[in-house]
Amino acid sequence: MKAAVLERLGGPEGLTVMERPAPDESGGVLVDVYAAGVSFPDLLMSQGRYQIQPEPPFVLGVEGAGVVAEAPPSAGLRPGQRVVFNAMGSWAEQVAVAPEQVLSLPDALTMEQGAGLLMNYHTAHFGLVRRGRLQPAETLLVHGAAGGVGSAAIQVGKAVGARVIAVVSDQRKAEVASRLGADECVLAGEGWLERVRRASGGGVNVIFDPVAGDRFDDSIRALAPEGRLLIIGFAGGSIPRVAVNRVLFRNIDVVGAGWGAFLEVHPEVKASTHAGLLQMVEAGFVAPLVGAEFPLERAAEALRLIADRQAVGKVVLKVKGGAS
Repeated sequence: MKAAVLERLGGPEGLTVMERPAPDESGGVLVDVYAAGVSFPDLLMSQGRYQIQPEPPFVLGVEGAGVVAEAPPSAGLRPGQRVVFNAMGSWAEQVAVAPEQVLSLPDALTMEQGAGLLMNYHTAHFGLVRRGRLQPAETLLVHGAAGGVGSAAIQVGKAVGARVIAVVSDQRKAEVASRLGADECVLAGEGWLERVRRASGGGVNVIFDPVAGDRFDDSIRALAPEGRLLIIGFAGGSIPRVAVNRVLFRNIDVVGAGWGAFLEVHPEVKASTHAGLLQMVEAGFVAPLVGAEFPLERAAEALRLIADRQAVGKVVLKVKGGAS
């Protein structure tokens, strides 16, 4: 089978598409991969900077969508079923997946949309609904709102019933965020805090922040009393520090929302999160935006798009053809 193999650390330049042996399912679920997601963690892994770091060579990728080829009876899955999955090595024509990491793909979504459902939308749902306690009619601010996880947060926020303010880096991304459902868009840079305060009437209730970096201090200032700042990631490059006296006197919460780490302790939350998302899909709120598609042979280009911060929505590798 064909697979995108990271032969050496160093980013996209270390990737080579080559033939690899078919996986041994060993009691797992064998999935024919039709589309695989490309995300910021993939970039970090290719650079040797991720918290889970295999030694090269290894097949890159952590999520995808496809069709069940084989499954043990205990998995509750049937051959031919459309599914999404989390598994190391998803940038390949076939992958063996633990049964608990395989979930149904609704008919309303394409394979390409499904390839972005787990990492992005599960993170957004877990962050906003469980950790952020977002309520209808509250105001939600989303940093990096045109990216993969940011675009998911806009749609999940609207499904909850929130008013959404999107913070983006340029006008092209503002137009994307507006199409996704953002009520207002603000360009990042000097002065974004004052524009958010005016748009929110003084402060926002919840901030979804996968960027952090030099925006963090102004995000603290953008919160209304009893507001919640959700720490999703550090795409901005630096890990900020919290002045806890500001948390105390402003009566605000700084909340960690580490979806993957939480699942290590509470794996059952994955199924309930997925059920909540399927309801949002059925209601018409959740429809992942596929911003760019590449064939598997151009996996390095797909990863470079993430590295250059040019991606909008989800970047996807088309692994197999067909209309399944």
